[in-house]
Amino acid sequence: MNLQAKLIMSVLCVGALPWAQADQFEDFGRVLRVSPRVEQVNRPHQECREETVQVQQQQPRSAGGSIIGGIAGALIGNQVGRGNGRTAATAAGAIAGAVVGDRIDNDGANAVATQEQVVRQCRTVDQWEARTNGYDVTYDYRGRNYTTVMSADPGQRIRLRVSVEPLPQ
Repeated sequence: MNLQAKLIMSVLCVGALPWAQADQFEDFGRVLRVSPRVEQVNRPHQECREETVQVQQQQPRSAGGSIIGGIAGALIGNQVGRGNGRTAATAAGAIAGAVVGDRIDNDGANAVATQEQVVRQCRTVDQWEARTNGYDVTYDYRGRNYTTVMSADPGQRIRLRVSVEPLPQ
């Protein structure tokens, strides 16, 4: 290499020196204490169970007994009376037969029937969980203590980005 090329290379290297010096670099600090940040989180869920309950139902009334009783009473009343009394006896027999037929047919209709039915009952139950959402980290760097919050436990030492800038005069 000739002298002129060496001189040009030297000038370029000296001129690039300010750019080669970094204003940031990486270093490590010693971890002094790590404390997890724990929060309580509610995770509610449904608990259901099935149980058998007694259900009461009113028995329905029937009209069949009244109709048959009314017809039978009218026939009997028609046989008993004579003349105009026959019409009255027929009407009275129909009414009495309807009442008797209804009572016979609907004897237990006022009673309440009990039936078993399966019922599902659900309720919401709170379930609390402890969840770690970060770590408070205290570390030492060159004799001074610093604290920061990190998403993971850094272990014995912490990687640092150190920034250097001149103080104003």
